[in-house]
Amino acid sequence: MRTIENETPVTGTAPAPAPIPWYRRPRLIPWIWAAALFLLYATVAVRRHQLLRTTGYDLGIFEQAVRAYAELRAPVAPLRGEGFNLLGDHFHPLLAALAPLYRLWPSPLCLLLAQSALLALAVVPLARRAEAVLGRAAAHTVAVGYGLSWGVASAAAFDFHEVALAVPLLSFSLEALATRRWRQAVAWAAPLLLVKEDLGFTLAAVGAYIALKGPRRLGLATAAVGVLGSVLEVEVLLPAFNPGGGYAHGGNLADAQGSLLSTLAHAPLDVLRPEVKAVTLILVFAPSALLALRSPLALIAVPTLGWRLLSENGFHWGTAFHYSAILMPVVFAGLVDVLGDKPRRELRAVLATVLAVTAVLLPSFPLAQLAQRATWRTTPHIEAARALLARIPDGATVAASNRLAPQLTARCTVVLFPTFPVGGELYRYDVPHIPAPTAAWIVHDERAPEAWPYPSGHWPYPLERQKAELEAATRTYGYEVVARRDGITLLHRRTGG
Repeated sequence: MRTIENETPVTGTAPAPAPIPWYRRPRLIPWIWAAALFLLYATVAVRRHQLLRTTGYDLGIFEQAVRAYAELRAPVAPLRGEGFNLLGDHFHPLLAALAPLYRLWPSPLCLLLAQSALLALAVVPLARRAEAVLGRAAAHTVAVGYGLSWGVASAAAFDFHEVALAVPLLSFSLEALATRRWRQAVAWAAPLLLVKEDLGFTLAAVGAYIALKGPRRLGLATAAVGVLGSVLEVEVLLPAFNPGGGYAHGGNLADAQGSLLSTLAHAPLDVLRPEVKAVTLILVFAPSALLALRSPLALIAVPTLGWRLLSENGFHWGTAFHYSAILMPVVFAGLVDVLGDKPRRELRAVLATVLAVTAVLLPSFPLAQLAQRATWRTTPHIEAARALLARIPDGATVAASNRLAPQLTARCTVVLFPTFPVGGELYRYDVPHIPAPTAAWIVHDERAPEAWPYPSGHWPYPLERQKAELEAATRTYGYEVVARRDGITLLHRRTGG
């Protein structure tokens, strides 16, 4: 038989395809985005803390609660009031899940990084669903849109809040709803009852969606559990833990019109008055180019939007703080739901619009702080604060200004200076007589801090009143000046340790 040297035999099979780089594998893309967003949020949060822009209200309060859980104690937060169990403020026992991490790393940075991870994790089911339904370009667009959305940015850049635990839970639940895995959707959403008392109504909205689109019995049962759970928390559990025996934030939904019927009659107008409410309502859905409003999944945003827009607390109406983070997964899950049957040309136009809206809104919200020179500059004032805080011994009792408090909560027992709240009245600032300080140390900063997201100025009392209380501490209450530097005063009580 004749053979030809160096001849390659023909086998009839095609060459093996080139391996896909690990960073382009579909299953990994959402997780790569989660890692990138975690680094982004963590950078903003940690840098804000280093610049003394975090606060006792709220980072310090939550750290005191998690520290107590880590030490197997009830979540008492002295910043919230003497002996105040934080389960009497909002019902968030799921915070205890962070206690093991805090036990390993007792620092406010532990909470800030945990929040960054939780917010970033929520992108995984959103991008994964977009990849499955719309393709890779849509997955990247949804990841960018969610990750840079103003609602998430505002939460990532303002201290720590329990709602961070709810954001990934709801995001995974929304993915399960979209794929008609009804029981998994309920399983992901059920822990919302342990995150905050209003989120039982969000669980109820998930149940209502299931009743409309899937097994009615499961949906109705889920809705009933959600409503009854929130009512139980507000009417029974929160008053049981609250020293005053009531719901600490019930005044935010007070009957402003004088009767229940009158309140219900005025509710449609109250939702849009003042105009900041209408602006916020539009901005919530703007990252989806308003298309999420066409999805039945938008129903799940109704409970959170409802209590916020009907609240009498002006902080709830706007775009600052953490209140909109829970809404962003709903918006982008709704966007993917609506785009599922769009022609490719229209799909490309929508995705381009989403990216354009994201780019336009980005400079107005906190992630833009990374591009500001002041974010990367450590001022002499910050150095002075660190030097004086270092003189306070571990384990001491300290009354501190709001921006200095979270610098100490990991190693000291901290309350606010001047004393706040008085008599447990959280929203009262016109106190005729502020009680005398009882902590061994006082550290006070008279300079107006970086304001966002608060209005400029001093909190909780005007600077003149704070200075008067500081003077009274040395003149009347037995404190002596240990050091003064760049507007920061450190006092120590002569008669106690």
